[in-house]
Amino acid sequence: MKKTWLLRLINFWPPYLGSGVKVIHISPDVRSIEVRMDLKFWNRNYVGVHFGGSLYAMTDPFFMLMMMENLGSEYIVWDKAAAIRFRKPGKGRVYAKFSLAQEDIDSVKAAADNGPKAEPIFTVCVLDGAGDVVAEVEKTLYVRRKDRKK
Repeated sequence: MKKTWLLRLINFWPPYLGSGVKVIHISPDVRSIEVRMDLKFWNRNYVGVHFGGSLYAMTDPFFMLMMMENLGSEYIVWDKAAAIRFRKPGKGRVYAKFSLAQEDIDSVKAAADNGPKAEPIFTVCVLDGAGDVVAEVEKTLYVRRKDRKK
């Protein structure tokens, strides 16, 4: 039920509605999510290409959401840090595809189970229509078991 509502409602979340970000696919196991953003007058910068903040916004919560759904309610998952590297101007429609492998989930789970916390790092590329990299976004998560004290 939660995944169904997420899929239906995330496109109406005000930051996405305002920046023009569209979630176009969420896999049933929430290990793959695809988003896109068209270039519009409201997400265009002074020189006519995608505003950097909108490029970052389209990548913001997905690794956290995916990890939360796959680890379950015994874990606390937060975004801890992020870095974005712009590679070329974003013109037209841009895309990002987020993927979590079972090995990633198992590794994070083991680190959180055997220590005070885990801080995995994931990278996603924002691509243009030709498949060229517009931006690389690195996300650091904070994960710990709820039954562990800080």
